[in-house]
Amino acid sequence: MRPTSLAVSLIALAISITSATTASAAPQYGDFGVDTAGMDKSVKPGDDFFSYVNGAWVKKTQIPADRAGWGSFQILDDLSRARTRAIIEAAAKGGNSGDADARRVGTYYSTFMDEAAIEAKGIAAIKPELDRIAAISTRADLARVLGSDERVAVPGPFYVGVEQDPKNPERYMVGMGQSGLGMPDRDYYLVDTPKFVETRTKYLAHIAAMFRLAGMTDADARAKAVYDLEKAIAQAHWTQVENRDPIKTYNLRSPAALAAEAPGLDWPVFLAAAGVGNQTRFDVAQPSAFTGTAKLVADRPLAVWKDYLALRTLKARADELPKAFVAENFAFDGTVLSGQPDQRARWKRGVDAVNDAMGEAVGQLYVAKYFTPDAKAKIDALVHNLLSSMGERIDQVSWMSPATKVEARAKLATFNPKIGYPTKWRDYSKLKVVAGDAVGNATRADAFEYDRNLAKLGGPLDRTEWGMTPMTINAYYNPPMNEIVFPAAILQPPFFDPDADPAVNYGAIGVVIGHEISHGFDDQGRQYDAKGALRDWWTSADATAFTARANKLIAQYDAYEPLPGTHIKGALTLGENIADLAGLRIAYEAYQLSLHGKPAPVIDGLTGDQRFFLGYAQVWRGKRRDAAVLSQLTSNPHSPEKERVFEVRNFGPWYDAFDVKPGDKLYLKPDDRVRIW
Repeated sequence: MRPTSLAVSLIALAISITSATTASAAPQYGDFGVDTAGMDKSVKPGDDFFSYVNGAWVKKTQIPADRAGWGSFQILDDLSRARTRAIIEAAAKGGNSGDADARRVGTYYSTFMDEAAIEAKGIAAIKPELDRIAAISTRADLARVLGSDERVAVPGPFYVGVEQDPKNPERYMVGMGQSGLGMPDRDYYLVDTPKFVETRTKYLAHIAAMFRLAGMTDADARAKAVYDLEKAIAQAHWTQVENRDPIKTYNLRSPAALAAEAPGLDWPVFLAAAGVGNQTRFDVAQPSAFTGTAKLVADRPLAVWKDYLALRTLKARADELPKAFVAENFAFDGTVLSGQPDQRARWKRGVDAVNDAMGEAVGQLYVAKYFTPDAKAKIDALVHNLLSSMGERIDQVSWMSPATKVEARAKLATFNPKIGYPTKWRDYSKLKVVAGDAVGNATRADAFEYDRNLAKLGGPLDRTEWGMTPMTINAYYNPPMNEIVFPAAILQPPFFDPDADPAVNYGAIGVVIGHEISHGFDDQGRQYDAKGALRDWWTSADATAFTARANKLIAQYDAYEPLPGTHIKGALTLGENIADLAGLRIAYEAYQLSLHGKPAPVIDGLTGDQRFFLGYAQVWRGKRRDAAVLSQLTSNPHSPEKERVFEVRNFGPWYDAFDVKPGDKLYLKPDDRVRIW
């Protein structure tokens, strides 16, 4: 069924946003929803629009010592964590004492926070796991421990999980992928830039330090052997860009075919220990990486693999171990990899630990207190009407044939928006939480989640499931489910403020919603059809036209150099960049139609269009430490905040709004501006 027309839907959208701004309360930011004091008006908008909108804030703002970066997302994350802390500590003090989940939450948190008890236990808390590793005497033993570690989230060289079958998304199957590195990406091991070389040296020292804390002898030599093993694993890994291709990463294998293609690991033993020995089909994302890594299982000494497993186990449970382990693990993972000077307060880590273990138990309490039915209804209206806007975009693009448009429209009609929180909460009744057993609680929580996912195999598809908690400051699109998901915590200023000017809300939450919708039609999402199946529904000519436009955006982002000598990988960030650009256009057109042909009011000397673009740029206000930027550029599919704001240079109305002319640094000739949707 065709969605309602753009004009009708956006009138409704305008009503929902405009009515939300009639309250007498002032917006959280500035006079109309934008922090104009944070702008740097000495910068020409056409030279650096990010700094024009956010420059004064960037200059005066210091990144907190316990953060790798700071900005709109992190500010809301801190707020969400503080609110969640109050909920969790009430449970820990006996609040909601009649509620079994609240008791679990409280016990988990109070046990994590009891540092004196953790210190008293010392390394004994994890000794059973280390003894299990030490007892490995055969390759079959090794395969068994590698498989069983998957169940307790100790990452080995092969990831095992449950996914929807990309080509038959109504059923679940086992997905497998490359894993097992202690640094963020293969490039950290294989690319010889000065920063990567320095990081390798520090990682080697970190491995040795962890071994010494665990009482292991000859730590330096053993650390070098483990590092060399990880480097060999990295050499077998696919690149981040290769991993973005849903066709290349869909490779069905039977157990026999997997064993034949990747000899060296006792696959029947591994699969049985991972709980999937009864499965007949696996989706192996990177077959050649499995071949290369399985060979290492056979060729490298058992002693080295045992030390590798000890390291993975120590790092996986470091937060629940004595302070010396916490400090050493943070010194590398936090300071070296992210540039973060100080460890976050224990309570912040405790909140995160509880959220990881029982996020929906906490989330149910969170939404009851902080997310009203009225807020949910308003965002529901925004999402549904921006879906209609995307429908009009599909109809209007000149490069797509009618046949492909029919398929695109069919896909859009089956989008499933999820707003705020799940309609069905998870059952944690089988999760055992024991007072005084921090390591055991973490291990059991990981096993509980793994087993919960395994239980899906052979069962019906659960379309109510969420991949984020309500307290998460984020949103996502899931191609096999064909769903867009907006957790409660992101639906507040600066993303959405019911007391802000409508133009600002369109530029902020409107673009975010449009961004997630358009992920269904980015370079990855477009390869899934209306049922969420991985299927080519494009004509050859349409696919060629799409790719040509996408390649222009790749080249544009390849040219950006956020760190000296390190550029954005345009092919890695393509999907997010397409979604930013499409979301900007969808939200802008929605805003224009909301005006009903009348001029927008001028507020503080700013036109409606100017306020729209200010709202967009304010969402991406932020700054990061160089080490965090390097990690992002290496392995993250999102461009840094500044370059995300630069999407405006592809959009004609921005030029008009800020009188951007040839000679301005962000100016692009009309023919060079990328327009996909």
